[in-house]
Amino acid sequence: MKFHKVIGAASAAALAVGLMGAAVAPAAAAGPDSTYLVLAPQGKSTKAAEARVAAAGGTVVAAYDQIGVLVARSTNTAFERAVAGAGVESVASTDGLGTTLIDDEVVEAVDSAAVSAVGDPTAEPLWGAQWDMAQIDVAEAHAVTTGDPSIVVGVLDSGIDAGHPDLATQVAKDQSASCLGGVADTSEAAWSPTTSDHGTHVAGTIAAALNGVGIVGVAPGVKVASVKVVNDDGYIYPEAAVCAYLWAADHGMPITNNSYFIDPWEFNCVNDPSQRPVWQAVQRALRYSNAQGTLTIASAGNSNVDLQHKFVDSTSPNDGSAPVEDRTITGACRDLPAEAPGVVTVSAVGPTEQKSYYSSYGQGVVDVTAPGGDTRFRTGGAASTITDAVLSTVYPGGGWGYKQGTSMAGPHAAGVAALALSAHPGMNPGQLASFLERSATPLACPVGVYEPRPGYPATCTGGQRNGFYGAGNVNALNAVQ
Repeated sequence: MKFHKVIGAASAAALAVGLMGAAVAPAAAAGPDSTYLVLAPQGKSTKAAEARVAAAGGTVVAAYDQIGVLVARSTNTAFERAVAGAGVESVASTDGLGTTLIDDEVVEAVDSAAVSAVGDPTAEPLWGAQWDMAQIDVAEAHAVTTGDPSIVVGVLDSGIDAGHPDLATQVAKDQSASCLGGVADTSEAAWSPTTSDHGTHVAGTIAAALNGVGIVGVAPGVKVASVKVVNDDGYIYPEAAVCAYLWAADHGMPITNNSYFIDPWEFNCVNDPSQRPVWQAVQRALRYSNAQGTLTIASAGNSNVDLQHKFVDSTSPNDGSAPVEDRTITGACRDLPAEAPGVVTVSAVGPTEQKSYYSSYGQGVVDVTAPGGDTRFRTGGAASTITDAVLSTVYPGGGWGYKQGTSMAGPHAAGVAALALSAHPGMNPGQLASFLERSATPLACPVGVYEPRPGYPATCTGGQRNGFYGAGNVNALNAVQ
């Protein structure tokens, strides 16, 4: 396959003696088997870097020649020092760099009788609970198109339950893969969910079938591909994200949905030597993906943080690798992939189209907003109203349930983008992003300090395009006209 190659121990040893005159490293202290991102100079071959990996006592697990990035493993405790040199621009261990999905506050199952209903999405059994679809005019859009079946949206997440009755006809199995460990595995067992229904919920919002069962997605005519980046412990590692961006790009997915951030530090600082290689690798992968025709859509996050004016990170690291403590940060620290160039970043609104209390925001960072749910607005934070979250497909059991978060907003934007591309084929990622913004419904800033739930104050800046909502709430009908 052209997206990666696997090199075994024997071929790694051959590289060590056959390329660049590299010598085998002397015996080194053995430690745990660790994973590294090794970057060759931008635009250069990875061959010299592969040789240095072998000479340093490592094995190349995957070589992404398209972007000059290697995923390597080694038990050499001095691997980072040993691999440095000609042909290697930077290297970083990804141990301890696993991050969880963007947390969603609530999930609750609902009962749904699979009654017979066909055609009109408003006749789906659970349509009455889908306030989110009504808010962005999905039913009206479906009178124009439900989406082009040749369009596949990549769901970079925890896997999709392809046996769910609302998703059984919607998953492009031939374009699905697990990227755990930085290497693509196309077996269905590998890309299916195991410990999390997050990806299944996201997939349902994008493309749940118009089939008379349960709910309907924004674009039920398109397909979704499961690109699994979340391991059984619930963590996403940088090598999995890099693999996933390239897999989606090389397998013809014009849109990907990304409801996570990379690194246990919510803000990845390019001026930190231990974090810079991660930023560089992700940037290369995203640039490549964009050049291949893939638009990356990402969630803004659930920390109620002003991403334009961030000075303290009070939530990291989130993987237990070190105590959580306040960390002073600067403009060099960014939320990945949400703050990477070329990415469409999505904040969340509730049923009244006001910013969800938890949603992060930021002038010049948020591009659009979309329904993500807000279970606290009705009571001023005193109690939770579950039906004000977003209803979608869940796993296991083939049921439906509620979640809220910018993780739920992102797939609404991805679904609208898929409808837009169906109605107006041929747009490149930049054109599609611009169209998504131009077709959005502008939302004005609330006056003064906005605090719908005590302890979650936020201040909106900007005019018609502003820090809370970007260009506005995505709109399916506008997108297909």
